[in-house]
Parts: sequence; structure tokens; C-alpha cells
Amino acid sequence: MKKLNDILKELKGFELKGDPAITISGIEFDSRKVKTGTLFAAIPGTQTDGHLYINEAVSKGAAAILAERMPDQVPGEVAVILSDSSSRMLGEIASAYYDHPSRQLKLCGVTGTNGKTTIVSLLHKLFRELGYPAGLLSTIENRINDNILEATHTTPDAPSINKMLRKMVDEGCSHAFMEVSSHAIEQNRISGIRFKSGVFTNITHEHLDYHNTFKDYITAKKKFFDALPKDAFALTNMDDRNGLVMLQNTRATKKTYSLKRGSDYKARILENRIDGMLLKLGGHEVWCKLPGVFNAYNLLAIYGTALLLGIGEQDVLTQISNLNGAKGRFEIVRGHNNISGIVDYAHTPDALNNVLQTISGLRKANQQLITVVGAGGDRDKKKRPLMGSIALQYSNRVILTSDNPRTESPAEIIEDMKRDLKPEELKRILEIENRKEAIKTACMLSREGDIILVAGKGHEKYQVIGKEKLPFDDKAILIEVLTGEKQS
Repeated sequence: MKKLNDILKELKGFELKGDPAITISGIEFDSRKVKTGTLFAAIPGTQTDGHLYINEAVSKGAAAILAERMPDQVPGEVAVILSDSSSRMLGEIASAYYDHPSRQLKLCGVTGTNGKTTIVSLLHKLFRELGYPAGLLSTIENRINDNILEATHTTPDAPSINKMLRKMVDEGCSHAFMEVSSHAIEQNRISGIRFKSGVFTNITHEHLDYHNTFKDYITAKKKFFDALPKDAFALTNMDDRNGLVMLQNTRATKKTYSLKRGSDYKARILENRIDGMLLKLGGHEVWCKLPGVFNAYNLLAIYGTALLLGIGEQDVLTQISNLNGAKGRFEIVRGHNNISGIVDYAHTPDALNNVLQTISGLRKANQQLITVVGAGGDRDKKKRPLMGSIALQYSNRVILTSDNPRTESPAEIIEDMKRDLKPEELKRILEIENRKEAIKTACMLSREGDIILVAGKGHEKYQVIGKEKLPFDDKAILIEVLTGEKQS
């Protein structure tokens, strides 16, 4: 609990109407969760406007209201904080309420279309193996040291982020590694948070259902780097054509990594196999357990970040050689008859192209590649035909199926994925809406030594059909069918 004036004392850009000495017991932007003493933030959103729920929040005992316009009727004992952006001010208030935990951590934010989860997860593993107390906020899971907390968004809401960062500080964490999504940047979920470092992976045509244009998407990512403080560093992928764009206006120290160009941190792939690759990294040869060009970029980003955070090079190289991949990212299931099943989160054209290109570069001429893939419902429809074409380009057989269809018809999504395919190409495609049956069919079609890619859901343990979130696990199904081992 905190006095309102203690929360607001360092903040700017607001007008306070009411008693600054009232006590705040919590922060909510969902009126259903408001209790006595809560500060309720009225946030205008895409689905509804939080200002419509101010009266409900007051009736439940809200002590203060954060809003962009003065409510019509508010009791005199309820304080009102007026700001031109409730979402931005919410982040700053949440940070202050939890005593600015990000200032007490070496917090690293990773943004980009692909690679975020792998980079933050492996950085967390690397620092933990070296004995550092460290936190993790990712799509897969949140961690405080080795304790796992469930993750529900790539980047949670501002009060939740600060609450978790506070727990990390209270449990002695010195470092934290966090995925930063473009949605979170645009929605001010990271407002008020101080980052020690920012890493840019790459940017491809994704989330255009939200950002409308590719330029808007790039601009959202760039905002993160523009906001980094002077004592931070910004590390960017020089091989991405928008990599240097991210550094244009940042005050942070600028650093670069690449496989192709001159940069601060450079690597070269010497050998690439299904079970890993040999990298020339910082002048040293290192065997890594993760295969593929995309993982070379991920490991290079990890290498540069760890060095910039003060870890000795030999320690970094040793840990990189021991790292296993993140859950649902090129996870391999070994089956009978030397059949390899690969589970990967690739759900964008670029990510699917990367993983298929990697597999194609590693497989032998006699190995058949069967790909099981779908596309999410209620999301960017432009990528669907691209996903279908990319899958067929690299695969001997493709099974089009459901991903998370949500409120759309799986059959219509599959039709979208087939749209640009020629009649002779359609002969190599099967359509099986039931995802479990699609995976089973891929396994039945496989011969000795073949490779099966199940793409799109990766680490997810559910499938969203209609409004329901049903239990579903690609990896568990693959293991059961390929090995006969029933998963609990």
C-alpha cells in the first residue's frame, strides 16, 4: 500500500484532482478486479473504452481513477488523475507503485519478429548456469531464478510486468531478460520501465492485422530503441535491412552483429548438421547444439549481449556450447526407423521459410520431408497463401490443417493457404482439418530416415477453437505416434 502523492511525486504530464494523501492498495485496468483502495486506470482500447467502466470501479471501492477526460460523476473522496495518455501514465504509475524495480536490475529487452523467445530463454539459462540470479519474461514462461510462472502474453500488462520485476528484485535477481513485442510498445505496456539493453533480431511482414502497414510495424519497434537511456546499449542485426534503422535516434551505445557484414560481433558457420553446428565465433570455433542459420543469428545476439553485460568471453563460449534450444523451437523428437519429428513455433512466412530452409540444407537426398502446417484464424490473412507456397517449395508432402482457427472456419483458412498453388502442386497436398489426425497421417506417410515438421504452435499446450482454449500439444502427439510412448 502506498500514498498517492508518493506514487506521483516523480511523475510528470498529469493533473490531479482530489486528495493526494489517499492510500492506494493496488492498480487495475479491469473494472471487474477492482477492490477497495484500488487505483483504476480507464484505458481506451480496440474492443472497448475503460472510461465506460469508471462508475463500476467507483462502486467497487476504487480510491482513484486514471483517465483521459474528467468523468461526469465521481464522489469527492475519489481522486482523479488526468493525462493525455492513460496507457502511458499507467506504466509510469505501476513502476512507481512497485518502487521502480527495473532500475534495480540489468534488464535486457529483445524485440523483432523472430528469435525473441530463443534469445531471452537462452540468455536466462546462460546467466543461471554462471551462477547469476536472473529473471525471465517470455512467450513460453516467466521465471524468477528457476521458479516457473505461467506466461499469458509475449509482453504482459504494465502492472503485471512491474509486479514480476519487483518479485525478481526481492528474490535477489541481478539480471532479467524480457521479450518486447510491438503490441506492448504501441500499447505503452513498457512505459516507465528502464532497460539496460535492447536487442533487435529482424523484422518481417507480421502482425499487420494490428499495425495496418509495415511502416507502422517498423515504427513501433523503433520506439523501443528511441526510448533507451544513455547508459544502455542497443545491439542490432546488421544483416536485416532495417537493423540500422533501429539505431538512428537512440541515445544508447550502438553495437552490431552479423554473419555477412562487418560488425562488432561476427560469426561464420563452418558446419551445419541436424544435431547442431560448428561456429566460428569471436575468432574461436564452437560446437553448438542448435542447427541452422537462424540459430546462428540467435547465438550471435546472445554472445554479444552477454559480453556487453560484462561476462568474460571464455565463460560465454563455454555456455553457448552447452545450450539447448527453447521449448517449441526446432525441438527434435527421435522416432522408430530413424524418423525425426521437429516441432517449431514458425507461424510467419519468414519463420517457416527459415526452418524449412534449414531442414532442406541438412537432409539427405533419400530423406523425405513432410510438413504439417496451418494458419491462425482472426489474424493477418495476407500471409496464408505465402505459408502454403513456402511449405510446398521445400517439402515432398504438405498437410494443411488447423492451427488456432479461433472463430474462423478451418476449411476456409486452408482454402486461403492453397490460393496461389498450381493444379500440379495441389497433388502434393493433403487437407486434414483435425490437427491431431494431420500429425498422425504425416507419421504414417513417413519412411525410414524421413523428417516431419509440425509448424505453427511450438510450445503451446492448447488449441483455440471458437472461443474455447482446448488442451493440445504437438510434441506430445509426435512422441506418442513416433515412439509409442503415451504422454501424461
